[in-house]
Amino acid sequence: MQILTPAARPGFHVRPTLPKQCWGFVVGSACFAIGSAPGLTGILGPSANVVFFVGSWFFTAAALIQLLLSGPMTTEVDGAQLIRAEWLSAAVQFFGTLLFNVSTGAALRAHTIAAEKHFVWNPDAAGSVAFLLSGVLAVVAYAHVARMWEPRARDWWAVWVNMAGSVAFGISAVGAYITPAGTAESDFWSNAGTFVGALCFLVAALLSLPLGSTANPAPAGSVTAEPNR
Repeated sequence: MQILTPAARPGFHVRPTLPKQCWGFVVGSACFAIGSAPGLTGILGPSANVVFFVGSWFFTAAALIQLLLSGPMTTEVDGAQLIRAEWLSAAVQFFGTLLFNVSTGAALRAHTIAAEKHFVWNPDAAGSVAFLLSGVLAVVAYAHVARMWEPRARDWWAVWVNMAGSVAFGISAVGAYITPAGTAESDFWSNAGTFVGALCFLVAALLSLPLGSTANPAPAGSVTAEPNR
């Protein structure tokens, strides 16, 4: 009878790779774009919340892969251990996606003004802030390995398009603020910000997708812009 060592035992394994990360962001972004698309929000009605909820989990899965691929948490500089901007960007983004899981999940069951504000808008706003911070950190990480102005580079475009998406999501959160009357501060800016931000994240993910969609994981020191969203 053969005894399998722990390393040799068969099981289900998922290898984190850059293509998986990018396609996760593509699907998640597409869900958010569909749920907030002009002309579709009225047609989808409450079903849009289901689309957002599904999309949020694709965001979370992709963000987890990016965190795993972002390399070590710290690096040594002049004898001191410092947190790497790329890792911190991915970690903050992953935290933001978890907040979106909470907000989109709560939106499926929130039926009171208090529930809408505390369980839907609050985590949504915090998640948007996390994405903004993650976007800024991604720019900082990129500036350490490349030039701040490099429009011929795909990664440069991915970083800045992603940053634009983070800003748009922030605008969406402001527009989605729940007033005492139980309505959003601005349905227009809430939906427009989500739609534009989702398109930006989708484009950034496609720009970060390796040419030929190779299955090799990103090198630990590489900068990938989709957080970075």
